[in-house]
Amino acid sequence: MAKRTTYHVTKNQGGGWNVKKEDGQRPSGIFSTKKEAVQRGKELVKRATLGQIKIHGQNGKIQTEHTYGKDPYPPEG
Repeated sequence: MAKRTTYHVTKNQGGGWNVKKEDGQRPSGIFSTKKEAVQRGKELVKRATLGQIKIHGQNGKIQTEHTYGKDPYPPEG
């Protein structure tokens, strides 16, 4: 089974927003607005066979997540 590719949209220290692949070293993109970051994150995730985007709020907590591709059913775990 293919591994799920996950990206996170998070607030950065400079006041902008980062899109970063989970376990990645550097952001895949830095944006001035959250809307732009979410849009780019969704584009990246949709390229993967199994993809997920986790969108964080200004406080760092996950606000929402979206999964793309064939989600395994029943879920593992």
